[in-house]
Amino acid sequence: MDLELRHLRIVRAVAEAGSVTKAATHLGLAQPALTAQIKRIERGLGGALFRRDHTGARPTPLGELVLARAKVLLPAARELQEEAVRFANAGGTAPSYRLGSTNGPILGGLVDRLATEWPSTPVSTCTSWSARELATMVTLGRLDFAVVGTCGESPPPLEGPVMWRTIGLDPVFVLLGENHPLAGREEVELSELADERWAVTPGDGCFGDCFAAACARAGFTPLTIYETDVATCLHLASVGRAAVLCQATFQPTPGLTAVPLAGAPLRWRQILGWHPEAAPARVADSVAEHAKAAHADAVRRNACYASWLSRNPRFGTSP
Repeated sequence: MDLELRHLRIVRAVAEAGSVTKAATHLGLAQPALTAQIKRIERGLGGALFRRDHTGARPTPLGELVLARAKVLLPAARELQEEAVRFANAGGTAPSYRLGSTNGPILGGLVDRLATEWPSTPVSTCTSWSARELATMVTLGRLDFAVVGTCGESPPPLEGPVMWRTIGLDPVFVLLGENHPLAGREEVELSELADERWAVTPGDGCFGDCFAAACARAGFTPLTIYETDVATCLHLASVGRAAVLCQATFQPTPGLTAVPLAGAPLRWRQILGWHPEAAPARVADSVAEHAKAAHADAVRRNACYASWLSRNPRFGTSP
């Protein structure tokens, strides 16, 4: 017997109801018919899915395995059906733009540009600190495009089915309180910050290792690293409790000063990912150009970075 989605729905219904009798009522089946169906499913899978007694039905280890897969497959199948209907009704064009992004300068501008270019096409967004999570969502068809960052020339968060295109390469600056002794400098050596405590936003890439390696090359080990949200990072910098590592495109904030690190020892690459076999892939080139334009806008809004970029032209928005 080939396993079908209806079989997974039966297994899920029994697990959620806690008994075959209640599941039969929910499914609109007679209990003997449902019991027979469960036995056929169990024969096909090679073992019992439930332990049944006077208290009800509880999943066996095999049942737990099947349920775990069902929780992924059933929603995915429903989403596929719904998206196929939308796609067909849209005349074969991408029915929406589902964008995912980690913390960065591109998403807001990209949403604005897509909404302007295709005002009748819905745009939705999803944010996460995990670039790998967003890449997986693209692979599973839950996102159309993901805008994430990688440290320097490190590989994308997920190889294989996802295609990636570089949008821009930025240096990492340090964010200091406006009263910090080094806040007025054109640039600072990383070694001059050896006595600072540090704050960064979370991520699942290699940035932490790259930062530690850069500090080692500069002759010191960071005293403390606070991994926290953006608002807390800004607060710690404003009260002089930490130097914050930030993307060079970070927009000017009252009370804070972004200072370039001499020699750009840390670099951040903005990349756009999509699934080449998904329907939105046909507009990937256009979306990538809009993402590059959004990145260029972010650069222009930051006078410090724009000035630094004039002296370091190998960085910035990709051609």
